[in-house]
Amino acid sequence: EEMVESGGGSVQAGDSLTLSCTGPERLFTAYAMGWFRQAPGKGREFVGRISWTGGSTDYADSVKDRFTMSRDNAKHIITLQMNNLKPEDTAVYYCAAGGRGEITASTTYAYWGQGTQVTVSS
Repeated sequence: EEMVESGGGSVQAGDSLTLSCTGPERLFTAYAMGWFRQAPGKGREFVGRISWTGGSTDYADSVKDRFTMSRDNAKHIITLQMNNLKPEDTAVYYCAAGGRGEITASTTYAYWGQGTQVTVSS
């Protein structure tokens, strides 16, 4: 584990929450960053990915238009702004630094955090 997530919590449906993730400088100068999530009893699911420059983002259809990723390489931080949260967004959220490969595949990412819990109540 080289990444550290923060900002999780319990919210109501429709609320917003911002997750943050920090890590070592060497990862922020070389890698794209991704967010994944894992709900109880389910596999790890791709949420979004931001290129190492921050100029390109990709999102899962389930969060598109609700979630926004950003990064500040000078501060070694990425954020996931989550708006209009839904109960189905409930999961442990992980950030990861990745190399080359399919951006939606967890195996593309070599460096992970331990995750932060997000719980959305209806």
